[in-house]
Amino acid sequence: MSASNRTPAGEDGHPRLKLSDQLAHPVRFSLVAAIAGTDESEFAVVRDHLQVSDSVLSRQASQLEEAGIVRIRKGFVGKRPRTWFSLTADGRGVWERHLAALRDIAGS
Repeated sequence: MSASNRTPAGEDGHPRLKLSDQLAHPVRFSLVAAIAGTDESEFAVVRDHLQVSDSVLSRQASQLEEAGIVRIRKGFVGKRPRTWFSLTADGRGVWERHLAALRDIAGS
């Protein structure tokens, strides 16, 4: 890498420093990516899309909920229990900053 490609002193540093630790896990990243373009997504649809087990999705979604990134809503459709995911306002900001950092790293 030539000196002209390096970040000058005094700037924010390498874009990797702006990545969210919460989105470093592949399933958490994939979950947020899957629901980012929706108002709300049903658990089973996300599970099937990500090709993970119920327990893996539940565990990773709970961690994102604890971090304030994902909202988990439980309810019923008829007599059947259902779970839905959505991004919180803070979660949407985390997602957008994470994507921007990835784009900066990739040089786009």
